[in-house]
Amino acid sequence: MSTTTIRIPDDLKARVARLAEASGVSAHSFIVEAVAEHVSAAEARADFERLAQERWQDYQSTGLSVSIDDMLRYARDLAAGKDVAAPKARKLDAVPK
Repeated sequence: MSTTTIRIPDDLKARVARLAEASGVSAHSFIVEAVAEHVSAAEARADFERLAQERWQDYQSTGLSVSIDDMLRYARDLAAGKDVAAPKARKLDAVPK
């Protein structure tokens, strides 16, 4: 495990110490957990953006999509506990570019 030194304002350090104590962990553990959560969130966001870009490129090359009406019907059926198949992508007339 490596060591990294960070400089944080005194007021932030006091807030970390107060919250760490209330959580029953050390300030070090609190900071490590906060960094790990932030890294996980940033990775999830990057994965989301990558997937969105892939899907946008796929749509641009195929023109296939699922209408909002089909998706809403599917979501309502799932919420109602129905065993339904996912809607099929198809070429739609009024999908914006």
